[in-house]
Formats: sequence, structure tokens, C-alpha cells
Amino acid sequence: MRIGLFTDTYYPEINGVAASVFLLKQELEKRGHEVYVFTTTLPEAPKNEERVFRVPSLRCKFISERRVGMFYQHKLDSIIRSLHLDIIHTHTEFPLGIFGRIVAREHKIPTIHTYHTIYEDYTHYIMPIHILEKGVKVFARRYTKFFCNRGGHVIVPTDKVKHLLERYQVTTQISVVPTGIDLSKFERDRFGEELISEKRAEVGLDGTEKVILYVGRIAQEKNIGELIKMLPPFLEKHRDAKFLLVGDGPATEGLKRLAEEERISGDLIFAGAKPWDEIGAYYAIGDVFVSASQSETQGLTYIEAMAAGLPVVAKRDDCLHNVLRSGENGFAFESQDEFLSGLEHVLYGEDTELYRENAKKAARPYSKEAFAEQIEKVYRDTMS
Repeated sequence: MRIGLFTDTYYPEINGVAASVFLLKQELEKRGHEVYVFTTTLPEAPKNEERVFRVPSLRCKFISERRVGMFYQHKLDSIIRSLHLDIIHTHTEFPLGIFGRIVAREHKIPTIHTYHTIYEDYTHYIMPIHILEKGVKVFARRYTKFFCNRGGHVIVPTDKVKHLLERYQVTTQISVVPTGIDLSKFERDRFGEELISEKRAEVGLDGTEKVILYVGRIAQEKNIGELIKMLPPFLEKHRDAKFLLVGDGPATEGLKRLAEEERISGDLIFAGAKPWDEIGAYYAIGDVFVSASQSETQGLTYIEAMAAGLPVVAKRDDCLHNVLRSGENGFAFESQDEFLSGLEHVLYGEDTELYRENAKKAARPYSKEAFAEQIEKVYRDTMS
């Protein structure tokens, strides 16, 4: 098949959508398909990318300040016409996704759309006034319904998102296909102890601490402040524990001030954003992965952490159904007591190694190969 992937974010940007599309292109090509990516310009993008076309873009404040591409590109339309695409797969509801839909309609190409982002969880970026933000949330839901109902087939990563779209009254066929990851990239055994020690030293760890790890964007919707407020009694009890945050974002300075207010700033390390190709080594530093986010569609970082052998202690969320099994590979929490109890068990309990082994087992169904196989099946079903 000749496949066109349309996305507003792509490698080397560090986020779940960019990683998903990048991996999908690689795996579909391994299965013998011709895959073309249509995405935005990026200053740090590599030169001479194979089958990647980039359009002029601007930084957009909405959706965590991602870039969005310009609307209809006549020159690119001519290129697409010459490619004779069999199917178009959009990964954004914004300019590149709209462009993909226009091209598909003009050239009578079947379309698939993956819904990656719950936009109503991000409306604070464009409407910080709470009362007015409610209206923006309503618009986000209606726009999602409009866009999804104009396509041939919708893919979502979890049942949580499928049920959400059904509540939005999306009537297009919806398939649940969990996004896959390259499990080998996160396996701790691939990193030598010397490299792990170097990474620990790089972020200010001396090698003896228990590391409570968060990897991801430092943003309001990730709810990191809740973790910081719950941690003081645990960090006071366990002086060998540190909270390491790998990532960057608009909430960083506010969280640093919050840590000072909670008098735990000496036990928090803000490591900043790290290169996408090196992120696996930073998971290797951790002993447990934590999150209080309620905005995830799937939570790829949870699966990446488990692939690295890290048990997960996360706020209860439907996206973790069948992934996080409390008492086996980590713990789901709803209160501070449950959060601290979960940390106590996985870091200082008798079964720490069992939690790590169970975490690795839980990640196996999310391989990149299984992901590509399921997507390929949706393509064939849509084209038949």
C-alpha cells in the first residue's frame, strides 16, 4: 500500500503523537508498504528525510504550544497526486489533518483518523479565565464530534477514549488500537552500569538514592502539583528518596515554587527535557514511575516505564485499565494514603523485584510489531 500520514507533530519532537507516527512509519515500511509523512517544519528536523514532506508552520499556544502547519498547500497537493496514495491516515484535527481530508475528498482516497488528544483537557492554554473556559470546552467537544464524523474510520488507543467519543455522539466506526512502542529501547539491560551511573551523576544523583521518576511534559494538565503536595511525609521518612522530573514545559517554574512552599525543593530534581533518542537511559535511573495525570488517552509513558522494569504508582484512570494491576506491577491511587502506601510497597517492601518483573511482562502486549499489524488490518478493512 501507499500510505499518507498527516500530522502536526513528528520526530524529533518529544511527545506521544510524534513518537506514535514515527514508529508507525518505520513498522509499516518493514511490512513492505510505502509510507509518506506530511508534517510541519521544525528547526531541529534532520535533513534529507526519506518520504517526509514538511510544510511551513507556526508555534501554537493551544495544545501545549505545539506547532501547527499552514492550511491548504497547492504545491504539496500536486506532489500527493503523483504519489497515487491508497489511503490517508490523519493524526491531527488541525491544519495538516484538515489538509489530509481535503486531499482525500478531491482524489477519492479512503481516510482513517486517529484521535490522540482529549482537547477539553487543554483549553486552559487559550482561555485562562475559568468561567469562559467552560465555553471553550464545549467548542472542543463539538469540534471533535464534527471532525471525527467526517472521516471514514476512527482509531483510538483505549476504551476510555472510545466511550468519550461516543458521549460526544461520534457515530463513525471506532476501532481500539493501543499505540505500540519499541520495547527494546527501554529495556534496562541494554544500558551498561557505567552509562547509568553517568546519567545519575548528570542529574545530580550520587548512586545510592531511590528515584521516584516522572517523565513527560511539565504542564498543568499533568497534575504534577498533586504529587508534590503528597510527597513531603514520604520524603521526610525516607531521606534516601528523590523525586526526579525529566521533561520541560510551562508549569516548571510554578512547580519549583510549590516545592519550596512544601519544603521539599532539596529532594526534587528538575532535569529538563532530554533527547528523544536517549530517553530510555533516563528511565533506567528510576526505581518507580509516578503520575497523577487524568488527561491521558493511553499513557505511553506508563508503558515505557514498565518496559524499563519500573513499577507504576499512578492516579486511577480508565486509560490504565488492563495495564496497571494494583498489587502486581504497581498501584493505582485516589488519596494521599494510597499514593504513599504504593510507594512504600514498591520501593521498600519485600517484593520489589517481583514488581519490576511484573511491570516488564505488562508492557509486552504493546510491541511496535503488534501495533503495526493492527493498524494494517484497519487499513485493509477500510479499503475493502
